Amino acid sequence: MKILLVNKFHYPKGGAETYYFTLADALKNSGHEVVYFSMLNPKNIPCRQSPFFVSNVDYNEKNVRAIQKIRFGFRLVYSLEAKKKMERLIQQEKPDLAVLNLVHRQITLSILEPLKRHGIPVVFVAHDLVFLCPNCTMLSHGAVCERCSGGCFLPCILKKCVKNSRIKSVLAAMEACFLRWKKLYDRVDLYLSPSFFLQDKMTEAGFTRKPICFLRNPLPIGTIYRMPEHCGDSLLYFGRLSPEKGILTLLKALKEADPRASMGLTVAGDGPQRPELERFTAENGLTESVRFVGFQSGQALQKLLEQCKCVVLPSEWYENCPYSILEAMAKGRPCIVSNLGGLPELVEDGVTGYIFKAGSAGSLREAIAKLYRLDDQEYAEMCKNALERAKKEFSAERYLEKFFQEYKSLSQHGGNHHESSARIDYRHLPLQRPLQHVRLLCRPDQKK
Repeated sequence: MKILLVNKFHYPKGGAETYYFTLADALKNSGHEVVYFSMLNPKNIPCRQSPFFVSNVDYNEKNVRAIQKIRFGFRLVYSLEAKKKMERLIQQEKPDLAVLNLVHRQITLSILEPLKRHGIPVVFVAHDLVFLCPNCTMLSHGAVCERCSGGCFLPCILKKCVKNSRIKSVLAAMEACFLRWKKLYDRVDLYLSPSFFLQDKMTEAGFTRKPICFLRNPLPIGTIYRMPEHCGDSLLYFGRLSPEKGILTLLKALKEADPRASMGLTVAGDGPQRPELERFTAENGLTESVRFVGFQSGQALQKLLEQCKCVVLPSEWYENCPYSILEAMAKGRPCIVSNLGGLPELVEDGVTGYIFKAGSAGSLREAIAKLYRLDDQEYAEMCKNALERAKKEFSAERYLEKFFQEYKSLSQHGGNHHESSARIDYRHLPLQRPLQHVRLLCRPDQKK
């Protein structure tokens, strides 16, 4: 098969791009041909489809004239350039299947028109909350917010949710209204959600009549699933340093921890909150136990993972399926996570790590204390459990097998995919005990 992968960034940037390139590698390894559609950028990995890529646009650019803002507004909602270039790409490459990733705003759903005109099945992989929230995060000024998920986007404008800007919030709300009004989401044949949590939220929102199925993100081809022989005694956080990630709560938990416990924390990453976090560390006598090492990747990050005792992700927003947890478990590292979003699906409390109440330094402190109270044998067993979970559920080979099961079902039903199939089959996977906020969907003909 020839498969078209679409994503607005064609270079390593975040979790969506990790998935995008992982899927490409897995498809190529299985004998499929992969073609790309993206946005031009000097950082892009070279590929022969780049002449078809859309021009680069940065909606965060400052000093933009009023006429440019209006032009940006039209492009943000429906890009004629993307539509025309997709048509040209299809005529040349003739793909059998299209897989969409991050496309809103820079590429837009205008590309669905040529894809459907040529009868190409479309799978849309949900990486963020853009289907439910014009701000893409379900955050309003640092707090979790679900006001717009039902389809009324006025709260986004009134609260200036998008970068505290009225004009940006208006444009984002306008885009969300347009997509629902034109029923563009119904032109997608199948949605894939990497978490049951997001599958549930997307179904509740009712933005599409098309099936939304669960399929966990895979780790990259070539991932080495192996525990290091020795580990350190410190915690590790790696990722963006911003308020919704809950790092300040983690520092508060360490401040209140038992001083006799020989624990430390390594913070790997950068972001807008770094000065505040470093200041809190200095003002509260944590400089000897907390170190900030900046953004890390590749072998440097792998070394940090091998040397830590545990990875902590104390998020205070709806995480979907963060690669930081998948990567940690592939190294046999237990994880401590908050109880929001898709995180509790990845960690089985007391078996592969611990789950705590989001935003509660006390609850996080107790979870950390539980980890450090484990004896060597108990800790080794937890590490082994994490590694086995990663091997069984996060491999790219396993993902591709399930992916084509969904595609086969889609093609056999002529686009009318059996909506409940994935929701039934995948629940037999060894997930953790159900939590109150993780409501797994049932068959349409069954009562919830």
